[in-house]
Amino acid sequence: MCMIQVGLSTISVFPKGVEDGFRLSREAGYDGVEVMVTTDAKTRSPERLLELSERYEQPIMAIHAPVVLLTTFVWGRDPFVKLDRSAELAVSVGAPTVVVHPPFRWQGKYARTFTDAVRATEQKHGVEVAVENMFPWAAGGIDRQAYLPGIDPSEMDVDHATLDFSHCALAKRDSMQLALDLGDRLRHLHLTDGVAADEGRVFDEHLLPGHGNEPVAEVLQMLAQQQWTGQVVAEIKTRQARSERDRLRLLTETVEFAREHLAVEPVEAEAESARSAPGPVADSPRER
Repeated sequence: MCMIQVGLSTISVFPKGVEDGFRLSREAGYDGVEVMVTTDAKTRSPERLLELSERYEQPIMAIHAPVVLLTTFVWGRDPFVKLDRSAELAVSVGAPTVVVHPPFRWQGKYARTFTDAVRATEQKHGVEVAVENMFPWAAGGIDRQAYLPGIDPSEMDVDHATLDFSHCALAKRDSMQLALDLGDRLRHLHLTDGVAADEGRVFDEHLLPGHGNEPVAEVLQMLAQQQWTGQVVAEIKTRQARSERDRLRLLTETVEFAREHLAVEPVEAEAESARSAPGPVADSPRER
């Protein structure tokens, strides 16, 4: 059976804090957490994060670099510094992966040299910087091409990528095809769901897997069969949860969905089983 780790993004428990993310991750049965760097100083403190990791027995699987529109002044305004500090934090807490969004076009040199910056950061810190797929920003039915070099990491000169199902839905991008297009470069999966957006509508839903139109189950099954060695991290919205119990139920449903669809036999095991299975017995009673 494929043993792909399933983690929980701390942003999934928003508006609760990062400690609640660690605690609920353990209670729901996840393998670890992805820490989203926010304006909360605890998300940027390796000492505090390692303390939480030990207390709740939740390894830190990944660090999500600050999202520009929400963390303008976190680690200053220089995007190169933000990326470097994210990788530095990942090394400090033992996380092998940094998730990063592609730049906005208006970010100047960072946008123009983004792929070079990603590669240099990986070489400097020895971590995988997995570039996440995004979605168009449209106005008046026109795609404003807000991101540079684009929204699709399969078209970028990068070695590692993150696939987010909700973003695929907004971009009307076939998420199975994106997984196939990325091939070995796919290292990180944001487990969520979404539905195709209306024209010109930007609403990043981050539904529970199985509650949208994306082929989430099929992608998980395909990766398990291929004995994929990347990470699956739930990134869902639970802010509408009516209670702590309700939020835990949503998180538990998500991890159970992942485990169900990752619990498939690897392709090699299936082939070996078929080769070793006994053939039909001649002149059996059923064949007479």
